[in-house]
Amino acid sequence: MDNLKTYTQHDIDRLVIHREGETKLGEKVAVISSWEELPDTKAKFVLLGIPEDIGVRANGGMAGAASAWRPALTAFLNIQSNRFLGGNEILVLGHFEIDEPGDSSIKALRDKVAEIDDLVYPIIEKITAAGKIPIVIGGGHNNAYPIIKGVSLANKTPIDVLNIDAHADLRGLEGRHSGNGFSYALNENYLDHYFMYGLHQNYNNEAILSQIDNNPKLKAVFFEDILTGRDDNGLFDELGSTAGLEIDLDGIQNILSSAETPSGFAVNEIRKLILSKANKFSYLHICEGATRMLDGRVNQSTAKLIAYLVSDFVKGHISSI
Repeated sequence: MDNLKTYTQHDIDRLVIHREGETKLGEKVAVISSWEELPDTKAKFVLLGIPEDIGVRANGGMAGAASAWRPALTAFLNIQSNRFLGGNEILVLGHFEIDEPGDSSIKALRDKVAEIDDLVYPIIEKITAAGKIPIVIGGGHNNAYPIIKGVSLANKTPIDVLNIDAHADLRGLEGRHSGNGFSYALNENYLDHYFMYGLHQNYNNEAILSQIDNNPKLKAVFFEDILTGRDDNGLFDELGSTAGLEIDLDGIQNILSSAETPSGFAVNEIRKLILSKANKFSYLHICEGATRMLDGRVNQSTAKLIAYLVSDFVKGHISSI
């Protein structure tokens, strides 16, 4: 049965590589044994995983995104605890355990994604209502929808989102999958203004481009425009007081994913953006990355990249306080 597995200290300890004379983040992060403890914990950031790729497959993509969570968590927990990041700023909540549907048809996969939505959004709502900042590691980009919904419900208002991505994920309301999370969030009024940064001209269809042109709540900067010297077109200045940051790893060059690209943002460009802009965001969602794909491709460095991005987000927040 689908559920949230909440971690104990023992679960964390099993992933930490201890070394004499050093302290790792995993030795400092918090855990909780009940939801009642959450509002009173000193940790501001709540880390959780959604290791599934059902939404990717429901969109015709290749399985693999389910593989990122545990290696990424292990990499993160083994970062040094030091003056730059101590670890007590972070609570590791756990991960969602999601059963595979018995039927592999597109309809069955999309129905299952809708079930995942209903599993995820109440947890995000609880985290946000407790005054904490969710950091979610996916998983497919389908999970943007329940994350947006949970944050919006907790704040009792639609929220803005900035998505760093090669794809707008504005496909039709045809059943839930990784390509229409933002469409559903807009349709149900959980998403207010949607800003897309780094879209690839080659991989967004004309119907989506027309949507962007004709809906004043949608604004995009294409990667090709960035290459030719256009800046961010003021996207960051237009974000509302409650905004989410979505990072689809297929927008970063040479990162293992269902839509891996040889042309995209450099890792250090994304790190710089997060370190300088993190305080503008009420959640972080990192998705679509993989350490192992169904076709046999393997790249363990994806885990370390995710650990960098999570630590950068926390550092960017705490340095602005």
